[in-house]
Amino acid sequence: MNKTQQLHDLGQSLWLDNITREILDNGTLSGYIDNLSVTGLTSNPTIFDEAIGGTNAYDAGILEKAEAGLSGEALFVELALEDLRRAADLFRPIFDKTDRVDGWVSMEVSPLLAADTAGSIAAAKQIHAQAARPNLFVKIPGTPEGIPAIEEAIFSGVPVNVTLLFSREHYLAAAEAYLRGIERRLAAGLDPKIESVASLFVSRWDKAVADKVPAELRNHLGIAIGQRTYRAYCDLLASDRWQKLAKQGAHPQRLLLASTGTKDPNASDTLYVEALAAPETVDTMPEKTLRAFADHGIVGTGMAKDGGDCENTLKRFADAGIDVDALAKQLQIEGAQSFVKSWKELLDRIADKTNTLANAGGA
Repeated sequence: MNKTQQLHDLGQSLWLDNITREILDNGTLSGYIDNLSVTGLTSNPTIFDEAIGGTNAYDAGILEKAEAGLSGEALFVELALEDLRRAADLFRPIFDKTDRVDGWVSMEVSPLLAADTAGSIAAAKQIHAQAARPNLFVKIPGTPEGIPAIEEAIFSGVPVNVTLLFSREHYLAAAEAYLRGIERRLAAGLDPKIESVASLFVSRWDKAVADKVPAELRNHLGIAIGQRTYRAYCDLLASDRWQKLAKQGAHPQRLLLASTGTKDPNASDTLYVEALAAPETVDTMPEKTLRAFADHGIVGTGMAKDGGDCENTLKRFADAGIDVDALAKQLQIEGAQSFVKSWKELLDRIADKTNTLANAGGA
């Protein structure tokens, strides 16, 4: 049995943190599904910027949509959804087999809306309707302004991938929004089975403190935060509040471990995947990490439901001068700013390509 299948059998879903037209066209994504137990994928503005800028695979689509009168965000969203619809269709058998728990793809609302609650709600509804696929998550950031948008989207029946979570407290805020949305649906006589995942970003913690802590603490903070958050996740699933909802047919908002590619070249390239394996969770990983784990990853017993030694580890970081609450806030702000930067670069790239292709066609 291969390593990715072992991880899948442990109960963790493996999702690819990438999408390009090339891996759809050449069968790579189908191969990952068939051979490496990949059961979903995620996307973000940076991924699409690199995909569109790195090849000419999108040129015909850009020109066609521009000639039809689309530009800017409207052009990009439809261009991205073309890829994501194809990927969603590949995952649809998994989605059906697992009763909607697995087999998902994700599309981001505009990062420019991170501080705009009403705008995020409207965009989430629009993307969900435009995608026309039941297994497409709309990604909404778990920022203070995003939390009420998440609740409203869930209440409206829009499946949500809550992104940009960096701590247990961020996760609990996202979980509370999900629970409120489901409870409101039940009170209104609506189906409570609206799926969601809560995406905890891991490796950015260690990158942020790499030069601020002793060598023996490097590459341990992200894992400790993951363990602490997993404990909170397990506690919530065992709570009376959740059990009441589950008995009425609701599915849990699964914890998703994101940003699990190792950024330190001196650390194991499977570090986070191995440390954060756990049942009833998702790990979304870059292609490089997926292949590395398939080649030489080790599947252990999984994270401890009580968080293991995470609090002792976090105390060592506190003793070294790291304020994890302040850093979590900083990382979320920086993450939102990074997505805005990528989004603007992406729209600039599409505008430049549109002009170049139009001029070439008219020459």
